Amino acid sequence: MYRIAAAAKPSQRPLVRCVSTTFNSHGGTGSASSLEGYTPPTTSPANDMIAQLAAKHLDRLSLKDLIRFGRPPLSTQSLLTSARFTREYLPVRLSRRIRALRNLPYIIVSNPNISTIYNNYIDSLSAILAFPAGSLTSLTEESKFTELLTEIVNTHSNTIPTLAKGFLECRGYTTPGEATKFLDHHLRARIGTRLMAEQHIGLHLASVPQPPTVSVPGKSYIGTVDTELRPAEIIESCASFVGDICELRYGARPKLTIDGNPDITFPYIPVHLEYIITELLKNAFRATIEANSPVPIIVTIAAAPGPPDAGGITIRIRDQGGGIAPDDLGHIWSYSFSTFNGSRSSIGSGNSGHLEGVDDGAPDGGMDAMGRFTESAGALEPSSIAGLGYGLPMSRAYAQYFGGSLKVQSAYEWGTDVYLRLKGVGLDGL
Repeated sequence: MYRIAAAAKPSQRPLVRCVSTTFNSHGGTGSASSLEGYTPPTTSPANDMIAQLAAKHLDRLSLKDLIRFGRPPLSTQSLLTSARFTREYLPVRLSRRIRALRNLPYIIVSNPNISTIYNNYIDSLSAILAFPAGSLTSLTEESKFTELLTEIVNTHSNTIPTLAKGFLECRGYTTPGEATKFLDHHLRARIGTRLMAEQHIGLHLASVPQPPTVSVPGKSYIGTVDTELRPAEIIESCASFVGDICELRYGARPKLTIDGNPDITFPYIPVHLEYIITELLKNAFRATIEANSPVPIIVTIAAAPGPPDAGGITIRIRDQGGGIAPDDLGHIWSYSFSTFNGSRSSIGSGNSGHLEGVDDGAPDGGMDAMGRFTESAGALEPSSIAGLGYGLPMSRAYAQYFGGSLKVQSAYEWGTDVYLRLKGVGLDGL
């Protein structure tokens, strides 16, 4: 098996805000333990082992899978069952990511950014395979395993921005279509991989007593799922964040109103909705400001047909910021289709500007205007890939993972409507 020599790992910041990954392993006081009794791996998994794991059948995670163990605090047996489930299937998911990276042309995998990601997957797979599956018989071992999961999650927190930079650097060795296909599949697979680890971490935090300094999920949470998520609160929070950035960059912020059914709640993963809404509002706010439109951005929330919890919701974001140029509309779902080229035709609410233009007319190596002042405001990781053309395709991937959708309707020189549909999950018996 080969191993790629990687550059130094970049600083790691979470892609989206997630459950706390610092906890007291054994339920007492003090800081996290240092995995006492755990022996780190000294060798990498063999090629045949990776191939065997990658070939195993794997179902896509559903919201129902995530809440299958019920509301925390879980019983010891349920918490151990969750740990064993994660220990069994996480190596399969990691092996599939390794296999996918190996199938890329060698000149791409040898890129320092992409090789860093490849080696991170190798290291994570080695670490989890070194943890004996049969040892998960007590809360002490479960706590050690959860701490290992925390380290793995932190290691991969910068995966998407690093891959984005790697593929930009390798754009001469692949077509935009091939890059989009790989990145879209990788992102969707990564969503399930990360959720599996974070779900168990969240269940652990809510089931094992933690010191006051450790942030634990609220009572409405089952791991990463908020069973009483109120979309209007997420929208208001994201609008405040994006509005502050607009004032910093442009000296003004658009007005935003929420109508429809702002009091509706449904079960969903807040960090996914937060990422999607932030990206959509960044587009709508920038388009509105640069078009000098006095019309407020209108966000409409409506319940989808079905039970209140399982039916889901529809969110429409409407702006009158000029729309998307017809020539650009067919490219807005392509990764690395940049959002900024300085022209009036690119101010619509989509990803505008071609891959080849990321270094032409865009300061800071192709980062868009929103990305530049987001960086200066010390924002979270999503901003580090702003301007790389990942906002809309990543948002659609998050929306579609649990059966939702994201659609854009644009009227050029007028404005854009974006429709986000998300499905919930039944909570009967919980």
